[in-house]
Amino acid sequence: MGPLLGPADNQYFDALAEAPRRWSQVAADPNVHKLILALQSADKVFADKGQFVNNYLSLRQNSGRFEPAAAQIIDDFRDTEALKKFDIFARAYRLRKTWKLEPDLMRELNGTYGPVDWAEPNTSLPLDWRHPDSHAIYWAKKGLKIAEKEKDRQISMHEINTDRIVAHSLQNLFRNGKIFVYKVPVQVPSRDSSQPPQVQIFREVYLRPDLRMFEPYNKELLRILEKYKQDKVSYESLQNGHRNMLRNALFSFYQSGHKDQAQKIFGQLKKLYPLPELEVSLVEYARKRMLNELDSIGINDAKEQIMALLRESYYLYAIHDDDAAFGREKLAGEIHGHYQSIYLDENRIDLPQFKLLRYFALIDFLEDQRHPTYLRMNLLGRIKVERPEFYEQFEQYMEKIREQ
Repeated sequence: MGPLLGPADNQYFDALAEAPRRWSQVAADPNVHKLILALQSADKVFADKGQFVNNYLSLRQNSGRFEPAAAQIIDDFRDTEALKKFDIFARAYRLRKTWKLEPDLMRELNGTYGPVDWAEPNTSLPLDWRHPDSHAIYWAKKGLKIAEKEKDRQISMHEINTDRIVAHSLQNLFRNGKIFVYKVPVQVPSRDSSQPPQVQIFREVYLRPDLRMFEPYNKELLRILEKYKQDKVSYESLQNGHRNMLRNALFSFYQSGHKDQAQKIFGQLKKLYPLPELEVSLVEYARKRMLNELDSIGINDAKEQIMALLRESYYLYAIHDDDAAFGREKLAGEIHGHYQSIYLDENRIDLPQFKLLRYFALIDFLEDQRHPTYLRMNLLGRIKVERPEFYEQFEQYMEKIREQ
């Protein structure tokens, strides 16, 4: 999905959805036709019309596989409307023909389930279509749309479970929705024992929480609950899942320093699911929750707590509450060490290094538009002056990210 979509915005998905569906439509444009003829003259592989789109997309990713003249054609047409039009057509064509994904439905799902743009709360950003849960939502919603067209249909367990796929996928995107792919150099023993080890580069995928996905999840769960309120068994099961998610979400927002959002969710939780444990203040509830989770912590809870505590520590450091900031960072380190120590068997899944988590938490804080710009810049300024070693490491790390 990366080469087809990249960091696409809503305008990009509009262009994909409105792109011509057939070769004859795009080739009818005289300027695009010139591009097609030029590529066919530059490299004989483009003579095969059936493989033209595939070869074109390969050319855009790795021109070394083709005749140099083909790459020159791309340079000659660069920044022209013809190249832009054919490029969008080729990507939309690949989505439709190879992956069976309809860009118009992808655009619709972006608007319904995309992460909230905190700079403009009424706007949804596109889903990350590199993430498997975005595809789970796509196929579940496609199935539901087909089912809705059936005459005299009865809601079945299949339909309930398909709605659950959407809900669970949105929950997964909240907990692990941000994708970062980074390179890891690994020394591999040489086949010839007399030769030194070789360094190979492996790519690893790191997932981190995306708090922007809470609102899409919450709205969808309320809709699903309304849909199945007459089915007592399903309704109660869905309520249990929703209640647990609200508990997790308010704790994540609280630890990330978004007390207003945590308080809002706490109010919703008390209204919808009044329980004795909620008859306390938000602060007291959060403290009890943390103590309970440390007793039987799993990798997802550990990662969420560590990242949330680190983000809050950066917030506190930015507002010059240094003692509290270092306390949060210390606690995050203790949770990391606690998790690593209690799972000593060789089959466990390790947490990423604490240093790596600290870098990602700083990136998350700096990109968090719910915090004022001046506050985020103030944090970076303080780190640069007062913690120069960490700032230098962060700059070096960000440079590696930019290179990758």
